[in-house]
Amino acid sequence: VQLQASGGGLVQAGGSLRLSCAVSGIIFSINDMGWYRQAPGKQRELVATITAFSNPNYAESLKGRFTISRDNAKRTVYLQMNSLKPEDTAVYYCNVNKAGIDYWGKGTLVTVSS
Repeated sequence: VQLQASGGGLVQAGGSLRLSCAVSGIIFSINDMGWYRQAPGKQRELVATITAFSNPNYAESLKGRFTISRDNAKRTVYLQMNSLKPEDTAVYYCNVNKAGIDYWGKGTLVTVSS
């Protein structure tokens, strides 16, 4: 299983970014997918998940600013991030749990300047 996240970068507060995660090695369309993030000095935390039926779920604090979506034909999950804040600065990881095993991509760094 391979997950390749991309789309991170440096953005000013109030700006937007869209992250992408290309997935291989699994039957993408039947798996739930997730985005997590880890800020410097903090534990990894859930950002959002999306079921195989495209039902999203968000961390409460991020509702309204972040949107998770998926394109099964492209085997890709996305995270649209709007109204970014400095506290959103983190490495963002995509995740899939297959047969009880968590698989992680290498992550993509998002830096939000004030």
